[in-house]
Amino acid sequence: MTEPVDSLAFGDAVFGLPEQLTEAHRAAAGIDPERFPSADSIDNVVVLGMGGSGIAGDVLAAAANAALPVPVTVLKQYRVPAFVGPRTLAFALSYSGRTEETLAMAEAAGDRGAHLIAVSRGGPLADLAHGLDGLHIDCAEVPMPRAGLGTLVAPVFVALYRVGLLPDAPDWLADAEAQLARRRDRCRADVEGEGNPARELARRIGRTIPLVYGAGALGSVAAMRWKFDVNENAKAPAFWNFYPELDHHEICSWGQHGDVTRQVFTLVELRHEFEHPQASRRFAITREIIEEALAQVIEVRAEGEGRLAQLLDLMYLGDWTSLYMAYDAGVDPGPIEAIARLKDALAAPDPTLTGSTATGED
Repeated sequence: MTEPVDSLAFGDAVFGLPEQLTEAHRAAAGIDPERFPSADSIDNVVVLGMGGSGIAGDVLAAAANAALPVPVTVLKQYRVPAFVGPRTLAFALSYSGRTEETLAMAEAAGDRGAHLIAVSRGGPLADLAHGLDGLHIDCAEVPMPRAGLGTLVAPVFVALYRVGLLPDAPDWLADAEAQLARRRDRCRADVEGEGNPARELARRIGRTIPLVYGAGALGSVAAMRWKFDVNENAKAPAFWNFYPELDHHEICSWGQHGDVTRQVFTLVELRHEFEHPQASRRFAITREIIEEALAQVIEVRAEGEGRLAQLLDLMYLGDWTSLYMAYDAGVDPGPIEAIARLKDALAAPDPTLTGSTATGED
């Protein structure tokens, strides 16, 4: 591999994720417990956020859905549903603090009396939280929001622990921190050959298009993150889906054009220990049905103790793999020119619309 192009030190940010999660955990744990609402005042939780910030809400819903006594809804839009009100705990996540969709939802949730906890680097979101008598938790500085998973995830889990809804959250975070460090030891740039799973995955995927399948809540979020990683870091197309849903439609799509698809698509299967037994069978049966229309099938298995650790482990492996895909292709993983162009266009005046716009990755 030639010397990689990495103008924003994205590789360093990927390397530092274990410490980022640990530091964010420690910082959130130091907030005065009296600043959090009590569990008996909350009937539901909503997480408001987009892109690399909003995915922290997906992590919460996937990892904690078997333990939380109240429902969690992740919202990635402009408006909040009618059920959001005084007995809602609303997390507004935007690393930049300027994401227009998140600001719109946070303001609406606050106006309806929801308990608002904002997580950002500052910006208008911090001002909004303070103005609504909510709690603002500051993020650590990272080169770009998608590199800030740890600084966004940890405050949400710590807050739910302080509220009294997720008593095991500190242990889950500690297990995840340990697993991310172990995964990094195998994926770091000075580990060569097949001993580096991320480098080997990037080599095998090559110039094919990854199609990433997971199972259940954990696999679904991990597969989605892999797709986002390849898109933003390697600047390449990727697609994702999850079991059992994909077996109700997408499985039929491999009946035609096999002469083309088998040159183009690599199926990456993300496996974890918390799959439903029927989901495990679906992996095997679906693979048998569709694999002749694919270039190859690669299986990846999560490691770590507990749901959060295994989910973050799969996601972190995707971070590393997309980084090596970028390096192998001579692509700079940091800048996201297409998103910048889009947001510049959206920020331009539009006589058919009213209201403010915002900039920032998410």
